[in-house]
Amino acid sequence: MFDRLESLEREYEEVEARLADPAVIADQTAYTALTRRYRELEAVVKRSRQVRSLTGDLAVAREMAAESSGDDRTEMRAEVESTEAEIERLTEELRALMLPKDPNDDKNVLIEIRGAEGGEEANLFARDLFEMYKGYAGRLGWGFEVMGTDVSDMGGFNEVTVLVKGDGVWSRLKHEGGVHRVQRVPVTESQGRIHTSSATVTVLPEAEEVDVAIDPNDLQIDVYRSSGPGGQSVNTTDSAVRITHKPSGLVVAMQDEKSQIQNRAKALAVLRSRLLKLEQDRQAAELSGQRRDQVGGGGRSEKIRTYNFKESRVTDHRIGLTLYKLDKVLAGELDEVSDALVTDERATRLAEADDPAGR
Repeated sequence: MFDRLESLEREYEEVEARLADPAVIADQTAYTALTRRYRELEAVVKRSRQVRSLTGDLAVAREMAAESSGDDRTEMRAEVESTEAEIERLTEELRALMLPKDPNDDKNVLIEIRGAEGGEEANLFARDLFEMYKGYAGRLGWGFEVMGTDVSDMGGFNEVTVLVKGDGVWSRLKHEGGVHRVQRVPVTESQGRIHTSSATVTVLPEAEEVDVAIDPNDLQIDVYRSSGPGGQSVNTTDSAVRITHKPSGLVVAMQDEKSQIQNRAKALAVLRSRLLKLEQDRQAAELSGQRRDQVGGGGRSEKIRTYNFKESRVTDHRIGLTLYKLDKVLAGELDEVSDALVTDERATRLAEADDPAGR
């Protein structure tokens, strides 16, 4: 690890020097890429230097503890233990920072939310999840753009697709993919009985044109008149677009914009992201021997998280985390859940790095 750290520190100094080069500053693409790499290296180098400094302090503290006596010795031993614990903590952080990067870490995120089991109540819950992610994005200063909606009869969402932009969106939101279960008395229930319904969330990395090459000959593009509520001209012109990718069978439809061109651009953006995810899943399946599907069939038994209104409880079943602050979570205060999922992922990856054979 220490040889690797020396190499990264040299790269850090080289990148730092290049960022001061006027030619690099003038090239925004190169400058942006270097700035991103600088931030990654800075975190590693900072922890490395802290560990190195504390290791020196620890040697001095041990020497002083050996030479002292009485209360001074007790005090120095306490300092030794404290420094050892801090070195261990920082070393674990350093190891995590040096793990291979998720290839999607720098990408924005497309979130697709659909009502699943439970009829109209599931669609209303899909809207609640949409509002939760909107609130979370707002708190973290992320961009939040609605790409397309299919509004249900009671104002819920049969389906809604949003694009979330900002630093760290993938690392935080990728854990949201799966079946979300709700337990509450629906507005459609006249007897006051609690029902269980579900909505599915699919999280996709936003794909650029360079990430996915689409042959125009593989596309079937249909235009039609928008359905549902809309403003002037939305329902009176053939502005809605449905794109079918013939090789994969994927279908994307967009109708929210008044312009056929805008709907087509959004549909292509969603299609690219779905195709990128398909390819990444295929590659992962080749490596792991199994393909993990985020949402399964959308059934309640496949849940990753439960939202219980009677108990004001949110439970993430993957990590056994339960919080009794449902109102705050649905308002977008997802930090506690997100932090726990990120920590769990890091611990799993570190364990795999220690034992790659899975023994």
